[in-house]
Amino acid sequence: MNTRLEDRTTAAANGTDASGTDTTGSAANGTEANGTGTAAAGTGGTEAVIGSARERIDSLDERIIALMQERMSVSQSIQRARMASGGRRVALSREMEIISRYSEALGRPGTTVAMTLLELCRGQV
Repeated sequence: MNTRLEDRTTAAANGTDASGTDTTGSAANGTEANGTGTAAAGTGGTEAVIGSARERIDSLDERIIALMQERMSVSQSIQRARMASGGRRVALSREMEIISRYSEALGRPGTTVAMTLLELCRGQV
């Protein structure tokens, strides 16, 4: 797997950015970023943690959707250029590279993600 992608994937899973900076708002020892105590102190704390995490997921989803839309646009321009020069709209060998990359990074579900993304990007030209 691409080392930079692996580093980013591992960092995201651990709640840090690629430099190791905490991105969750809490310190690694279970205290709040300001050092005032445990984030999940009782039900109210648990709800706050869940609410905050859901907001972060919503923000990540917005970014993922925007990136997918950008990818769709770039893919359409490639397809147009390929067809304008007499080539095929889809390059199956390239698609296999993409499926393989996603599978290596995300396991078996990565194959499904890649195939869905490729289907979205084929769209209408």
